[in-house]
Amino acid sequence: MRSQAAEGLKMRLPVLVCAVVGFCAAPGLVSGADRSCGDLRQFYTGKGFTLEGVPQTEISGEHLRMCPQGPTCCTSSMEENLASLSTQETEGLIREAGRSLQASFNSLHRSFDNYFTELHGQSERSLQEVLSPLGSLYSQNSPLFAELYSDLRQYYRGVALNLDENLSDFWSQLLERTFKASASTDVSLSEDYLECVAKQQETLRPFGDIPRDMKTKVIRSFVTARSFVQGLLVSADVVNKVSQVAFAEECSKALMKLVYCPYCRGFGSVKPCSNYCSNVMKGCLANQADLDPVWQELIDTMIQVASSFSTEPSLDVVLSSIPVQIYEAVHYLQENMETFTAKVFQTCGTPSEPGTGSPAVHEQKKKSSSLTQNKPNPTVGLRLEMQVTDLSNKLREMRQYWIQLPVALCSKLSAGSTSQDNCWNGITKARYLPGVMGDGLASQINNPEVELDITKPIMKIRQQIMQLKIMSNRLKDALEGNDVDFQDASEDISGSGSGMCLSAQCARNRPGLYAYAPETNPVAGAATVNISVFNLPLLLLFTLLLLQR
Repeated sequence: MRSQAAEGLKMRLPVLVCAVVGFCAAPGLVSGADRSCGDLRQFYTGKGFTLEGVPQTEISGEHLRMCPQGPTCCTSSMEENLASLSTQETEGLIREAGRSLQASFNSLHRSFDNYFTELHGQSERSLQEVLSPLGSLYSQNSPLFAELYSDLRQYYRGVALNLDENLSDFWSQLLERTFKASASTDVSLSEDYLECVAKQQETLRPFGDIPRDMKTKVIRSFVTARSFVQGLLVSADVVNKVSQVAFAEECSKALMKLVYCPYCRGFGSVKPCSNYCSNVMKGCLANQADLDPVWQELIDTMIQVASSFSTEPSLDVVLSSIPVQIYEAVHYLQENMETFTAKVFQTCGTPSEPGTGSPAVHEQKKKSSSLTQNKPNPTVGLRLEMQVTDLSNKLREMRQYWIQLPVALCSKLSAGSTSQDNCWNGITKARYLPGVMGDGLASQINNPEVELDITKPIMKIRQQIMQLKIMSNRLKDALEGNDVDFQDASEDISGSGSGMCLSAQCARNRPGLYAYAPETNPVAGAATVNISVFNLPLLLLFTLLLLQR
């Protein structure tokens, strides 16, 4: 009896060992070697790669460095090729999004520039009609008025002009020529004498309050207009430069695992979980997200500047009224020429006079004129309102671009919200459990998908953050009516600020990927039990002891 029991034990032992250890699986489940790689081969060639070295059936995946190890159709070279491709494709999507945003800024710039240039041109063209009552004073000095508009145009275009000084110089020259035109032909007015006359502009105020009033309004309008178009150009340039920043190696690995590892593991038809995709993209675009606070501040300030164009006196009123104010200023001086001349004699002395002596006002200048050009055409004002509304609305759409970029990318790559239990979570087809990280470099300290050194921000992006800050300050100065210098910024950029790690609190504490073991059945035919070979002798011994009882 004892010998029969021993014989039975020998017969049952392999079966029991198989049952406990799990080594004797059904045929075809040991390594998945019979599983065809046809789908992957077709997909791989569709991406432009050759089939050289691509396996016909699944192979062991111990060689995989980026994808989860296990039965796979990907070799090491395939993994590297697909990793490079995933990086190129994602960087291409970012550049495409950047080009779209650049196009929006360029469109806004063209729209406003065309509008402002048209206002400027209409104002200049109305000079002849408005100033024609001045007779020869206008016709003989038309280059002076043309130069004024040329200076204004160049200033708007960004030329380094001191608008305050240029406007003061214009009024000084106009005073000289008006005084000279009003003088008797018998009086000899030297250049020194006329220069003395011009210096009386500030003290005697020969044109009344018009020069000061016009200067305040024109400077305000042109400073804000110039800073606004500069803000649009700087914003587009920042988008262009940041969109060209290449991904780091850690990000390339994470993108491969997100995008193409499902194909290597037999889940080609399964899209990544949305939260999983979010963590990858938030990690890869962490430095870009640090643009958000200063970016939103710049956009908000540009909206304020755009709104100021319609604040009374509105932009269109200021530009259209320049010829009118020039006429009224000259007319004011002509009406009060005798009083002004007497004061000039007291300051500059009596000019040398071959004839009678003092300048006399020409009678034709006494003519008064009621001008109707103070107010622009109502349709012009309506167009300004439409322009401001359109600019403001489109700028608001751009406010959250940098923190919405990961969302936009994942909308193209990940599964929908209804497929969160059957999506690729980085290991298998199952729900993704880790929470979604915040925005910006500092928030990625515990990102489970992308390992970043948050103490080393990308300096190219930090430089663009500084450019945005500088531009915001210039726009704020413009809102206060202060002239703005648009020299290229050369401030020292230390890289400190958002995203910097300044203490031991930066010690990395990466949590586990999953709260429970994920599915371990990624490929049909793969082994389903994974028991360490180091425990095998103990299991065999334990089984024998049980059978002997």
